[in-house]
Amino acid sequence: MLIQELMAQKKITKYRLAKDSGIPYATIYDICRGKAKLEKCTAETIYKIAKELGVSMEALLEPCFITRSSFELYKSNVCHRLKALGDIGFIMDTLEKDNISAYYQRKWYPESLYLLAMLDYISRVNDLPLCSEYDSLRRCSLQEPLYPAGVLASFAVTKDESVKERARKEAIPEFMRFNIVESEVRDVL
Repeated sequence: MLIQELMAQKKITKYRLAKDSGIPYATIYDICRGKAKLEKCTAETIYKIAKELGVSMEALLEPCFITRSSFELYKSNVCHRLKALGDIGFIMDTLEKDNISAYYQRKWYPESLYLLAMLDYISRVNDLPLCSEYDSLRRCSLQEPLYPAGVLASFAVTKDESVKERARKEAIPEFMRFNIVESEVRDVL
């Protein structure tokens, strides 16, 4: 979890965190602004901040080491998870883990909206109500259309805009709502 989120939960200001932890305010300020990387701080600094925020050093550092894979790999992993868990299992797992919100908070908008689109699509095909917890995110959309790699490769070779147009027409509506062009989520190997 990010330091700012922990501070907000505990209603602690940067000044209070600095004063109570014994860490210079400038250090806390730089960490919160992203100017200083938490994972580059001394163990003593991390320990004091973690102790003051009531979390382990590991929990404080965990977000620093989460790596973002390619979007194509991410989509493939989501589709394989759907296949492995089945529709209902996928819905339950997705809602329990709440990665939609976690990705959105990290500003990983394509991943967040793709997962929400998948959740909405699977809910629709199973005639289930949408989870209202994500209603505010349903008003979001990517600025530019996000096409599958295959569509982009075809377009690069042919320079024919109809390739993209056809992909948009064949896309699943729940994905297009977020400007994500996706037409097949079940046929994975």
